[in-house]
Amino acid sequence: MSDDTSLQIPFPHRRSPHGPRATALHRDWLIRHPLLPDADHPGYAHWEVVDLAALGYPDAGPDELALAADLMGFYFLFDDQFDGPLGRRPAEVAPICERLIAVLHGARPDQDSPVETAFADLWDRSVQGMPARWQARAAYNWEYYLASHPAEAAGRISTRPPDRDGYLELRRGTAAMETIFDMVERLGQFEVPAAVLHHPVLRQLRQLAADIPSLSNDVRSYPLEAPRGDVNNLVMIVQRERCCSAEEACAAVIAEAQLMVDRCAELRDRLPDVHRELGLSRIERVIAERYADGLLTWLAGYLSWEARTGRYHAV
Repeated sequence: MSDDTSLQIPFPHRRSPHGPRATALHRDWLIRHPLLPDADHPGYAHWEVVDLAALGYPDAGPDELALAADLMGFYFLFDDQFDGPLGRRPAEVAPICERLIAVLHGARPDQDSPVETAFADLWDRSVQGMPARWQARAAYNWEYYLASHPAEAAGRISTRPPDRDGYLELRRGTAAMETIFDMVERLGQFEVPAAVLHHPVLRQLRQLAADIPSLSNDVRSYPLEAPRGDVNNLVMIVQRERCCSAEEACAAVIAEAQLMVDRCAELRDRLPDVHRELGLSRIERVIAERYADGLLTWLAGYLSWEARTGRYHAV
């Protein structure tokens, strides 16, 4: 299969200088919440989880960057537990996710469960200093992410492969991008005014910035996912739609993602007019600009990380 999976990104990526301190804090967190059988697991080190956080949130301080790294580690390790036989048993996946959803709403975690204690810790740290409206939105987005895993497990054993619309609904859940974008506000300690957050231009920008990594990731992870029976991958869907080879489908998915990147640039250029039309104050404009910049910074940083991480490449 061709290695030409790169996108042309007009947004620069930056890296936080606090990576070494965050690395030490993240290692301590993994020891307190042993999601890995061994904190020195060599494969995990090659994923460069802290560097993903440093690229995604380059303005975060050391403690905030450590929180971001802990979140990235949780996403990967929580998802990976479903790559084996458990991921084909939706009736067993659902209770795991339900217990974490309960934690969002005040339930105490099972102290014998590293997954539950890790998630409770992440949620408690995430909501610190954030207003009720943000917390409600973040809880909903986490619930969407968690509740998508039983459906993904059911899809692996279904005789009906997903269509494009079904793929998007499920992928947007399991990708966790809305929770990742909520952290742009949390780590920056601001909240986007509702009129801006839900304006059609910014909603389109946010959705595209959330979907592009999924398309790129589908191409990179296709060689891993196809043999184990994962079906929620756009490469497979395009293959069926076009009756083409996997290589041709990968090229089509990357071309689609590139069009989405170009659309992001167009929408970004429209934002100053949106802010003026909404009559935002100077402070509100600064907040809105920081948020939009955070979305695109995350996108550029993620794609830079994805191109070299050992999670999707041999090292």
